Amino acid sequence: MNKVKKYIIFLIISSFIQSEVRLKDIVQVEKENAKSLIGYGLVIGLGGTGDRSTGMRGAIFTVQTISNMLERFGITIPKKELRTRNVAAVMVTGETPPYGRVGTSFDVIISSMGDATSIEGGVLLMTPLMSSEGIKWGMAQGPVSVGGYNIETEAGERLRKNHSQVGRIPGGGQLTSEITSQGISVDQPLRLSLNSPDYTTATKISNKINSMLGVDNQNKLAIPINAALVEVSYPDFVTSQGDISFFIAAIETLMVATDIEARVVINERTGTVVAGGNVVIDEVMISHGDLTIHTRSKPVISQPSPFSEEGETVSERITKTSAEEMEAKTGVIPTTASVNDLAIALNEMGLKPRDIIAIFQAVKQAGALNAKLIIM
Repeated sequence: MNKVKKYIIFLIISSFIQSEVRLKDIVQVEKENAKSLIGYGLVIGLGGTGDRSTGMRGAIFTVQTISNMLERFGITIPKKELRTRNVAAVMVTGETPPYGRVGTSFDVIISSMGDATSIEGGVLLMTPLMSSEGIKWGMAQGPVSVGGYNIETEAGERLRKNHSQVGRIPGGGQLTSEITSQGISVDQPLRLSLNSPDYTTATKISNKINSMLGVDNQNKLAIPINAALVEVSYPDFVTSQGDISFFIAAIETLMVATDIEARVVINERTGTVVAGGNVVIDEVMISHGDLTIHTRSKPVISQPSPFSEEGETVSERITKTSAEEMEAKTGVIPTTASVNDLAIALNEMGLKPRDIIAIFQAVKQAGALNAKLIIM
């Protein structure tokens, strides 16, 4: 198997056979926005991996929070007497579901804000969740799921997987107040917001809805306002709030062929190149050669002559440097070639992932890559 194929992935998305997706997967109804919530709480039950309460780097706010919580239960302990590593101060964030009612559950994210090494295995105590206006909308609590670990020994050894200072509580948040949205009225047109703004896609959505409703070009009910918004006027048979729900349910199952912008996305850390099939490359010549420099060093021991009263054994190193230049490889990519053609040509040249990424950047600078180049 070609070594390049083991380390680099070319994902080609064909633009000539465009797949259709449901309308509900690419748009969202305006006025259904969720509220962002935030709260401050404590995670308990940690096995010595919580915030430190002493020292210059100790989390003083954690000690203060524990003291305040215990006072609410009628327990008074001087702050300087608190010594615990089983508690961590955290920030809790989440989003309310649209049209959420009292008791509706949603996921929350737990993030350590002290010097805790891990919140694995901890339990979040009851934490109020508020919006940016300072209004309380819900409560969060429950066991934290981290999906990783962070183990440190006294000898300085460390074993880590993922990021153990951040976790989730699936369904850990509950609404305590009903979310009142602005509502959708029959007197105002339905506004569909595209998840990925694009004029071509917005036009296709409008045409699909008009075709379903059987209206002509003179009496269009769906109109693309801009690349991110499509406005739909309700037909005559929609007269109540219930009719609006049935109408939205009918149009959101329509299949629409979305248009994909020509992009090439490169991840230098993993050596991954993702490109759309509508990316076209003009005629270009690629020449590539490697220069490898090796520096070797070996020790040499110098000792004094036998029975010498002066002198001592000395160790020195002798270095040897050599340069080796690989044979340059040259390839010509024909005009209007696709990314798939370029991938095949580069694979035949036996290039490594780093070299392929550098070539993509050079092709873009040469003006032969007719696409947006995004480097992650």
